[in-house]
Amino acid sequence: MNATAPRLPRPATHVVFDMDGVLLDTERFYTEVTQAIVGRYGKVFDWSIKGDMIGRDARDSAAYLVDALQLPITPDDYLRERESALEVLMPTARPMPGAVELTQALHARGIVQAVATSSARRLFDLKTARHREWFRIFAAVIIGDDPRLGRSKPAPDIFLLAAQDLGVAPAVCVVVEDSPVGVAAARAAGMQVIAVPDAGMDRARYADADLVVDTLSEIDVDRVGLRPG
Repeated sequence: MNATAPRLPRPATHVVFDMDGVLLDTERFYTEVTQAIVGRYGKVFDWSIKGDMIGRDARDSAAYLVDALQLPITPDDYLRERESALEVLMPTARPMPGAVELTQALHARGIVQAVATSSARRLFDLKTARHREWFRIFAAVIIGDDPRLGRSKPAPDIFLLAAQDLGVAPAVCVVVEDSPVGVAAARAAGMQVIAVPDAGMDRARYADADLVVDTLSEIDVDRVGLRPG
């Protein structure tokens, strides 16, 4: 056991994972495709823009992008072009470092897990096409176009729905997120939060997280404060 490993302030019994940039290495695809689109207009898509888009649903982030970069296209134009390119890339998605090992270790200890992602069903299916066996360990999966969802992150709706589907109180859940809006959504839901920011993100934006780690490999399952419910 690693005596210096990060630990949650209070015990938790259930874990809710964001997917993009947490479980699957897909954020780079969004960056690559978006830069190809905005580059035609002489614009640069970097973390000063992406930092305020990450974690939001597609329509909210598209509207922000078009406004922030003053693009001569509509959010729908951007989304249509982006979708076509992402459909080619997403089936090649690989796990993030430590993601498979952590989730399997939690599963082996009887800790129930869920996925809560802003991705719509079609992209979710493409991203997970090669990982269906792995994703069977998740007891619940909430996707961004679930008809039960009223508001997207930073509203707490998606995490509250995950707790509802797991049949537990929000207070016993810990969320694993890579975006500031995801951290805010988890906090608003009354859940603890472990943040796994991209290296390009300002760590100061994760001040509300209970723990901040570089990769999921840093989480010591036996020490962090998770236990079966």
